[in-house]
Amino acid sequence: MITSVSVEPARSPGVEELLRLSDEFTFALYPAESCYLLDVSELERPGVTVFVGRDEVGAALGMAALVEKDDGTAELKRMFVHPDARGRGLAAGLLRAVEAQAAVAGIPVLQLETGPLQHTAIALYESRGYARIPNFGAYAGDPHSVCYAKALRFP
Repeated sequence: MITSVSVEPARSPGVEELLRLSDEFTFALYPAESCYLLDVSELERPGVTVFVGRDEVGAALGMAALVEKDDGTAELKRMFVHPDARGRGLAAGLLRAVEAQAAVAGIPVLQLETGPLQHTAIALYESRGYARIPNFGAYAGDPHSVCYAKALRFP
């Protein structure tokens, strides 16, 4: 059972294992040049907030990162839930936490990139009000990327 989603340092216990599993998952689906994964040092940069979902004994089961951009928007990165914890609502909980933090920070738009083979992720994003947009930034022209955005409401 998931008991908490909180902001944590990128090197908190269990986070690097989630990053490793996420890397394996992504590289199994897409060519390396289409994998836009931030490593732990990039998650430690200013303007990046890492969210971790943990169970009642403190095991890290999922994560997501909010990356603020220079244009006043932000991007959701490194959203991943451990395979053993899928289907329990953790991804939705992580997404709610990221959106709430972005709204409190005054970020008007949250963007994200995922792959076209990640049907469950796409279904989650679309159910939460994300609309498909043209691929932006490094994702432009990449057939292994699909991009979404959502306007956020401020609290």
